Parts: sequence; structure tokens; C-alpha cells
Amino acid sequence: MQAGGCYIGSMRPLRIEELPRWSVVLVIGMLLAGTAAAESALRLPYPDKFGLVSASTYDTDFNRVGDAHLVIEHLDEQRVRLVVESGFDGGARTVATAELESIEDGHYLRLLKQESRSIDAEGIALGVLTIDHQNGVASCESGGSGDTKIQRLTLPDHDRVANVPLNLLFQSLVDGSADTLKFQVLLCRFGARLVDIDAHVVPKSSDSAHPSPFIEVEYQPNFGRFVSLVAQNLMPRLSVWFDPRASNSWIAHRVPLYSKGPEVLVIRDAIAASWLANRN
Repeated sequence: MQAGGCYIGSMRPLRIEELPRWSVVLVIGMLLAGTAAAESALRLPYPDKFGLVSASTYDTDFNRVGDAHLVIEHLDEQRVRLVVESGFDGGARTVATAELESIEDGHYLRLLKQESRSIDAEGIALGVLTIDHQNGVASCESGGSGDTKIQRLTLPDHDRVANVPLNLLFQSLVDGSADTLKFQVLLCRFGARLVDIDAHVVPKSSDSAHPSPFIEVEYQPNFGRFVSLVAQNLMPRLSVWFDPRASNSWIAHRVPLYSKGPEVLVIRDAIAASWLANRN
């Protein structure tokens, strides 16, 4: 075999410049096809503000149970990291991270990797949820160091999986450029799987004497029309609140702390929890 060419039977080496133009294009396309599809199709808005946002974790009765925070930071000129941590002081806790890269001249971000780690009330590690968009694979790791189990699944081409950066993903709903948003999340309970999610803005009450300036985005799994109607009564209400007047407009979210874990509210410290309690 000669470098730079290929043999056809016993003929002399055929160099790439001698191949028909269409075949060169085909070969290049085949080489690129294996990597081009292994990326996130979501385009998230580039943050207009970086840094730490201090917050607190509350139970469903609006009792403060622990610290929380959201951080958006530069890793280098191209990459950005988002970190969300919440939980009970001295107890159950979850840390979720997302690594993203700048695209389209810095106007948008594309997901590279997402990860979520949780511990329960006894401090026992519950496992690691990982979404690797670059390599097109997701995994659910469970069990202790001596009994680790890992389930993997292949992400769809140009996936729309977003477990972590919902504060960025929902901006198109907040600014009114979209009425609904469809994406997927990775769930690890009952086996690693992707679940379709629908998100929309909750209509504001028209009978309020003091209308709220805040926007609530609600999101729920879409299991099909009939199943989803039944599931609405069985599943927790999942919401994220925004102040569209502010930079870094996230102000709160409501979510189970982890699979089968307690439902919590994470509220920005600048926002009084009583405000959300009166509108919950």
C-alpha cells in the first residue's frame, strides 16, 4: 500500500486527485458523517451576565431547608459552564453541571456535556447521570464503589436533550418568540431512557389586583394525549420562573431534588419566598 493512494486489483496506485470529483465528495462525506450528527441541535442564547446567583432551597411548605446557587462562568474563550446546586443543609443534595461552547460568532451556545450527581439524606451517593453530546451517548451510573452499574444509550442524531440549562433553554418562551417548546430529558429511574417534554408559559390570572411581572414556564412529559392527562394528577408540577426585566432572568424553579426525592423550590435570594407562596 502506498501512502496517498489505493490499489485496484493489480493496477498502479490511484491517487485521490485522479478520482472523479463526485467520488471525492462522497468519500469526504462518509468520513464526516460519523461525527457531524453527534452534537446537540439546541441553540441556547448566550448569557448577558455571568457570575454567582445566591439562592435558597425550600420545601413545599416554603420552609427554608438549605443553601443553593446558580453559577455561569467562562472556562475559556469558547466554553461556558453552568452549575446548579441545591439541597438540604447536612442532608440530601444535587449538583448539576452543563458545559457549552460558543457558536455563531458568540450569539449562541451549544451543549457539549451535562452531568448530575446526587446524595440522599444519609449522605449516600445515588449515582451519576451523564449526557455526552459530542460522542452521542448518555449514561446512568448507580450503586456504590463496590457495586457500580452503568446503563448507556445512544443519543439521536442532532439531539434535543436538555436536563440542566433550562434557564437558558426557556428564554424563547420568556421573550415571546415561541409559544411552546419541545425537547427531551434523560431519566435514569426504571432504566436509562429519553422522555419527550413540552413546555409553555402559564397564563397570568386576569382577576389579580396586583398582576405579577414574573413569568412562569411549566413543563411536563408528553406520553401521548390520554396518558398525559392521567399523569398530570400523578406527577409533580415542574416550573421555572423568570423576571423578563432583569439580566440573568431566572428567579426560581420547582422540581424533585432527584428521582424519588423530595420536591423542592429553589428561589433566588433577592426574591421573597412569600411572593411565590402567594402565587403557588
